[in-house]
Amino acid sequence: MKKLILTAIAGILFSVNLYSQTNDMEAVKQTITAFSKAGDTNDVSELEKHLDDNYRVVMNRLFGSTEVAVMPRAAYIEKIRTKEFGGDTRKLTIENIVVNGNTASARVTFAGTKMTFVSLITLVRDNEGAWRLISDVPVIQE
Repeated sequence: MKKLILTAIAGILFSVNLYSQTNDMEAVKQTITAFSKAGDTNDVSELEKHLDDNYRVVMNRLFGSTEVAVMPRAAYIEKIRTKEFGGDTRKLTIENIVVNGNTASARVTFAGTKMTFVSLITLVRDNEGAWRLISDVPVIQE
């Protein structure tokens, strides 16, 4: 009888954990999708909702550079506001989502008419339970 009860409890805990992880993965997808759409439409106020205050873009040898450059949140938002970045309708593909407690990551492809990026995106869950992007490490596909 004890074995049966312990097996039932283990099954319930596994189901709850699986349900929670599935919900987190869906929430991560929704956040990345909203982030992408806001960038595509240059909607700064919507974009800001999905970026953690510590958000940064880490550009490792992009655009012919031989160095790693880090663009902070404010500079990224300004480039969206002035339409230097964004304004392209992109096909979004989200894969390899990993949720690790209050942190998640995903490999994301943004295929647009101007260029295609494959990014490693890291998100953090805030105090209210919302997922926010904290870093984006893009690679340009040729």
